[in-house]
Amino acid sequence: MTAALPYWRLSGFYLFYFSLLGATAPFLGLYFAHLGFSSARIGELLAIPMLMRCVAPNIWCWLGDRSGRRLQIVRLGAVCTLATFALIFVDQSYAWLALIMALHAFFWHAVLPQFEVITLAHLGDQAARYSQIRLWGSIGFILAVIGLGQLFERYSLDLYPWAPVLIMGGIVMASLWVPNALPLARDDMSSDEGFFRQLLNPAMLAFYLCVGLMQLSHGPYYSFQTIYLESLGYSRGLIGQLWALGVVAEVLLFLVMSRILSRYSVRRVLMASFLIAALRWLLLGGFADHLLVLLFAQLLHAATFGSFHAAAIHFVQRRFGPGQQGQGQALYAAMAGTGGALGALYSGYSWSSLGPFCTFAIASLAALAATVIIATHLQEERA
Repeated sequence: MTAALPYWRLSGFYLFYFSLLGATAPFLGLYFAHLGFSSARIGELLAIPMLMRCVAPNIWCWLGDRSGRRLQIVRLGAVCTLATFALIFVDQSYAWLALIMALHAFFWHAVLPQFEVITLAHLGDQAARYSQIRLWGSIGFILAVIGLGQLFERYSLDLYPWAPVLIMGGIVMASLWVPNALPLARDDMSSDEGFFRQLLNPAMLAFYLCVGLMQLSHGPYYSFQTIYLESLGYSRGLIGQLWALGVVAEVLLFLVMSRILSRYSVRRVLMASFLIAALRWLLLGGFADHLLVLLFAQLLHAATFGSFHAAAIHFVQRRFGPGQQGQGQALYAAMAGTGGALGALYSGYSWSSLGPFCTFAIASLAALAATVIIATHLQEERA
């Protein structure tokens, strides 16, 4: 007889974890601008957590695999994320903030991969219920962006550091509330040789290159979207609602994604995602001052994140064997982090020199390049 699923404990953790993303993705760059940093310095600061995403998950996943103490790693990562980010109250110089970005991201990226393993262990043969739990992460993001948007519309951004710190405290408490669970025993035979042999396949190399290109194309969006919309006269409350709209569209697409992947090949879904991304960045760069166009562009987040991510995860699962899944997912995260870091850097340097339209146009070209690569290097296959 299996133990009862701790649904609300698991869901509560996802709620707080992705609330933190909702507090940082739209507002951290805005806070740095509030402190007086240039767009180049903002891009550099926002690139640091992305770079940590290339390294930290692999280190912590290796430690989790070797020790088996995944819940302890989750709790340690949550506490250290809070402790290191709280250093922001000490100083706000560029060098100090760069250190904070590196330290807190190193521990933050330790948390989710380990918690995903714990969640799936709790689910056991109920893996289909994962989306019902993960859904609360999207709800947390939506609540954070809407609530903080309204807060910063009424009060100064000087209050900003308290928002992530309080949410990080919630992550710590949620991690203490979750009971441990161990995954089923698996074959410990090394699969490194098979993994690298599979990775040398031109289709695999093309896929991972395009993962980086997709995240690179998101650079202006994640780094400067809030700053950009505020410069166009949109209120911070409305900006928070616009960010939330994109996540709502993403959630709705996730609900029907299994049917889409059963009807269309992964290759076609990826190509459509990249084409829609190219269109979205052009709309944001050239027509964001028109609210209806902006609303439509935000709805396209369903493709630029939702369908792309779902199809990419399916691709990795199908191409790698059971003993290679962890390495395949870790490489996916690393390439996404590399692309995200490069996107933040280039957009930071081009924002003030080339302007928003050219910066988003570069993002659009990156997405178009990925479309061509997928079209020419991936074969048709059903998920």
